[in-house]
Amino acid sequence: MIVKDVIDYLDEFAPLCYAEEFDNVGLIIGEYNQKVKGILVTLDSTESVVEEAIKLKCNLIVSFHPIIFNEIKSITTKTYVERVIHKAIKNNISIVALHTSLDNSINGVNSTICQKLGIKNCRILIPKGETIKKLTTYIPSKNVAKLKSEIFKIGGGSLGKYDNCSFSYEGLGSFKGNENSNPIIGSKLNYIETQEVCVNITFLKHLEKKLISALKENHPYEEIAYEITTLDNLNQNIGMGMIGELSKSMTENKFLGFLKTKMKSKSIKHSKKLGNKINTIAVLGGSGSFAIEDAINNGADAFVTSDLKYHDYFRAENKILLVDIGHYESEQYTKKLMYDILKKKIPNFAIVLSKTNTNPITYN
Repeated sequence: MIVKDVIDYLDEFAPLCYAEEFDNVGLIIGEYNQKVKGILVTLDSTESVVEEAIKLKCNLIVSFHPIIFNEIKSITTKTYVERVIHKAIKNNISIVALHTSLDNSINGVNSTICQKLGIKNCRILIPKGETIKKLTTYIPSKNVAKLKSEIFKIGGGSLGKYDNCSFSYEGLGSFKGNENSNPIIGSKLNYIETQEVCVNITFLKHLEKKLISALKENHPYEEIAYEITTLDNLNQNIGMGMIGELSKSMTENKFLGFLKTKMKSKSIKHSKKLGNKINTIAVLGGSGSFAIEDAINNGADAFVTSDLKYHDYFRAENKILLVDIGHYESEQYTKKLMYDILKKKIPNFAIVLSKTNTNPITYN
C-alpha cells in the first residue's frame, strides 16, 4: 500500500474537492508513491507528533489540521512549522491533512459533535453550493439502459434519499461525418437524421472523472455529444455545521453544564443568558463565528462553536445563546473519527491513534 491509496480511502469518505478554497488539504509533505509502513492519526502535526511517529515507526501521519497554511519562503528550524517540515522530510515521513473536507462531510466533524450531545434530526447548517453537476448526453435507445446502469453503479443519479434518478426523452438527432469518420449509423460524408434519447443524470462533482470514463466506455458513438453543467442548487448533504434537536429541552444553566461535561471543556464562554429553554442546537467545530447568523436564521436556541471574539457576542442580538467551548475541545473527537475511517477500510494494517495532546491552550 502506498500513500496515494490511503488518500483515496479518505477521499471516499470525505472528498478533498469539497474543502474550502482557503484550505490546504491532501498530501502536504511526502510522495504519493511512498510505501506505507504505519499510519499515525492525529489532530495536529506538531513536533511531538512527528517524534511519536518516528518512535512508532509510522512513516505516514494523517492529520486533521494541515501543518502548512501560509506561504513558506524557507525551511530552516526557526518556527515550529519549519521544524515539523524539516523533521518529517529528514525522517521520510509523509503528512496528509483533511481539515475542511471532513468539516463539510455530513458524517464528519459536526456529526461527531451531534452524536456526543445526543442531538437528533441532524441536518447541514450551511449547505454547500456548486457541488452538484448534471450530465446531458444523446444516445441510441438500445444503448440507454446499459449506460444508465453503469453510471448508477458509480453513484450518479443519487439525490438525497433516492438513487438511480434520471430523466430521458426522445428526439431527432442529426450529424454528418467527415472523410475520417466511422459512424455506426449511416455512412461518412452523408447527412444523417436518427432517433436518439436525451439522457439527463445529476451527480456529485467528485464523481466527474469516473462518470466521464463510464460514459466513454458505454456510449457507441466515436464522437460523443455530451454536456456537463454545474448547478446552483445547494447540497443538503454537504456543508458547514449541523443543526438538530435535543430529545428533551434544558434550561440554559443545565445545558451549559451538560455541554461542559460532554465536550470535556475546562472552561467555556457564552453570551448573555436569555432565560429560554434550550432545544434546537447548532454546532460548528473549529472557528465558527461566520455562522452565527445562519444559526439564528435556522431557529437555533444555542450555537456551539469556538474562537468567538469580543464583538462576536454582540451578534447574538438577544436571539440566541452563543457558546465557545474551545477550538481543540470542539474537534477533539475528530482524531478518533479519522482512525475509525481508516481502520474500517484497512483493518489489518498498522494504524495508531496518537496519544499526544496537541492542545496549545492550558487552563488555570
